[in-house]
Amino acid sequence: MNKDYDLIVIGGGPAGIMSAGRAAENGAKVLLLEKNDRLGVKLAITGKGRCNITHAEFNIQALIKSYGKTGKFLYSAFNKFGPEDIVQFFNNRNLLTKVERGDRVFPDNAKAYDVIDVLKLYLKKNGVDIIYNANVDSIESSKNKIDKIILKDGREFIAKEYAICTGGKSYPLTGSTGEGYDWLSNMGHNIITPKPSLTAIVVKENFVKDLEGLSLKNVEANVYQDNKKVLSNFGEALFTNNGLSGPIIIDSSKNIGELLEKGDVELQLDFKPALSDEVLDKRIQKDFAEGSNRLFRNSLNALLPQKLIPVMIKLSKIDPEKKVNSVTKDERKGLIKLFKYFPLTVVKLAGFNRAIVTAGGVDIKEVNPQTMRSRIVQNLFIAGEVLDLDGPTGGYNLQICWSTGYIVGENFNKDKI
Repeated sequence: MNKDYDLIVIGGGPAGIMSAGRAAENGAKVLLLEKNDRLGVKLAITGKGRCNITHAEFNIQALIKSYGKTGKFLYSAFNKFGPEDIVQFFNNRNLLTKVERGDRVFPDNAKAYDVIDVLKLYLKKNGVDIIYNANVDSIESSKNKIDKIILKDGREFIAKEYAICTGGKSYPLTGSTGEGYDWLSNMGHNIITPKPSLTAIVVKENFVKDLEGLSLKNVEANVYQDNKKVLSNFGEALFTNNGLSGPIIIDSSKNIGELLEKGDVELQLDFKPALSDEVLDKRIQKDFAEGSNRLFRNSLNALLPQKLIPVMIKLSKIDPEKKVNSVTKDERKGLIKLFKYFPLTVVKLAGFNRAIVTAGGVDIKEVNPQTMRSRIVQNLFIAGEVLDLDGPTGGYNLQICWSTGYIVGENFNKDKI
């Protein structure tokens, strides 16, 4: 049984690595336990393998607003180690970054593995011990303090303090299977029910199979419940084999999930949000007039992606062999309705397997926001996605991990216990 460690960190993701590295940098003897055979497994697939490091919003007040009602918890962490600091962290270690569309920050070479290499070197330079394939069987505690950690292979480890940075339940194949919630619950922490966030949606309509892979730009997704518009988002969307994904869907998914708990949800796509119904009607009439003898099935090429046209023709119920000069006003109105209010019935969210992050987790009321120390367990820190914190897509959620992890390492005091 090893008793030499000042801090044991469970979880080799961004929050765990930053916690361990910063604590070691501040003089602590640190052990990092990682259940996989390598660090940063989930980090390697973020941003489609390019790693969206953070969001280039350097005004902390504005950044906080992006996280909704729980954002205020992050004020202290972001002030001490925010987006500008993590960019500087990597730049100082010879990893250049670039800001892309939507203020998303990526490595200049667009390789997530280079981000991981920098983090591994950070741990090595500061003398952090790492045990891979370290499956934690149990965390034993008494009198509001952790006593030891027992691995499934029987090994036991003791430290003065501990940090749980195990992530949520999203992408479970990367190791995020939710054990951290169980351990923390057993130690007295309240767990806000974990739910998939930033995920795709599944719809009822079978025709989406024919649209799989179709990417849409500059469209509007409007969400309705009880015939009232409750949510609207503009940008890019992507059809999947059973529904929709893409930035505007992913960013709306948490709210859609909450709405589904209350009742039926309809999503309407507006393929031409820049055009009013009247302007779009004039545009269609103009196109029809310019090719009056054209068949209807050949008349929408200038208005829609090729893959979408057969579906639109079928849903319009206009005879595809009909000449456009014979299309009636009512038929044209029905077509405009499809362009502007394309209806889809939401069945459910795609789930944790496809969710980028987890909503829910450890109740942040039970964690000190200035130190990330548990208010329930004396010698425990909690950081990263395991907390009830989540933000929109675009680097916001990784910033939570960097910042809260850094605060753990910054506030660790090896002489406290």
